[in-house]
Amino acid sequence: MTFVFLTSCKNENTVKGTDAQEVVEHSEEAVTYAINAETTKIEWEASKPTGTHTGYLKLTEGRMNLGADNMIESGDFILDLTSITVTELEGQYKENLEAHLKGTAEEGAEDFFNTTKYPRGNFSVTGVRVADGKTYLQGNLTLKETTKNIEFPVNVSLEGDKLILQSEKFNIDRTQWGINYQSKSIFTNLGDKFINDEIGLQVSVEANKV
Repeated sequence: MTFVFLTSCKNENTVKGTDAQEVVEHSEEAVTYAINAETTKIEWEASKPTGTHTGYLKLTEGRMNLGADNMIESGDFILDLTSITVTELEGQYKENLEAHLKGTAEEGAEDFFNTTKYPRGNFSVTGVRVADGKTYLQGNLTLKETTKNIEFPVNVSLEGDKLILQSEKFNIDRTQWGINYQSKSIFTNLGDKFINDEIGLQVSVEANKV
């Protein structure tokens, strides 16, 4: 599963997280697909007035269950936040930013993910909605023990025993999960030294039939 965090601002693609919903169960007839952890990752890009940062993180495991007409019935995915990697920097700059994001630097453990305390995130499917010719995947996204329900449009295809899921690009507001560092919607005295609240996501899943 690949989540791509893209540069973004508030627009029609911004998804507002809502209260967590009940996680759905799959039927006995459902077919299970397990993600390929070697080829699955979450790519991200975060922006601020002076530029952008890009990178990725891994998923440790995940499963998706397909029912009739190859529709998604359920699924659950574990995000390894300790694997956060920066790709546009090198050397000490890269190491420093990775440590800041993970919360393993000498200061600022709570600025972003504090992976010592919260090493994992989770996404659990709560439903599927079809509207305007698009299929929307709904699920609870948990980061730092905060859970919000989000939905985003996806396309699912099968190639033999391989499942491929690709979403459209969408944005989320990081402050809904308590990631408030240098947010101008939280702090009013930052001037131009803020980081955008919105980060974009694009999900790509590659999984094999169990």
